[in-house]
Amino acid sequence: MNKILFALVASAAALAGSSAYAADDAGTAYIGAGVVGSKYEFNAPGAAVSADNHSGYKAGGKVYGGYNIDSTWAVEAGYADFGKRSYNYSVAGTPGGINTDAHSYYVAGKGTWPVNQQIALVGKLGVARNHNEVFTTGAAAVSGDENKTALYASVGAEYAINKNVKVSLEYENYGHSDIDQGRKSGAVTAGLRYNF
Repeated sequence: MNKILFALVASAAALAGSSAYAADDAGTAYIGAGVVGSKYEFNAPGAAVSADNHSGYKAGGKVYGGYNIDSTWAVEAGYADFGKRSYNYSVAGTPGGINTDAHSYYVAGKGTWPVNQQIALVGKLGVARNHNEVFTTGAAAVSGDENKTALYASVGAEYAINKNVKVSLEYENYGHSDIDQGRKSGAVTAGLRYNF
């Protein structure tokens, strides 16, 4: 995951050259896409050691769009797919497993505060609608899916490659549903956006 984030940021910096600058975005719309890295940790009480790793990071995808009200404030909406995860274990000799699939929609207000002509700090606050499907096997098998609305918040930074293209790196907190197994509520996202 770290290699993907580094490659995206390094590529953007290489493309920037000396002509990159931050433009006044007032009254413009934008679209973007990104890679979402989220942490997971499965805990099965009494489980024997499994060949599967019970914790780590999983890469997913994100698409988003927004409208710049002025050079500071914007509204943004997006969809993040956190991907599918699975974990196999055994309890008292009985095999079991957990399979999850999670995604989220969000709507947020966005603030942008320039540091210089190319770099700006960003923050977002809004609501997320989280959906999670869980399927388990074994002695305590539980399956189901759930939708839950939660607070969405994000902090990060943007780098202007040119007038229309920006890359970003941010930490996002989507919250999660009550039946969410394993996925943590926070995620690191590397994004690339185009301003119209």
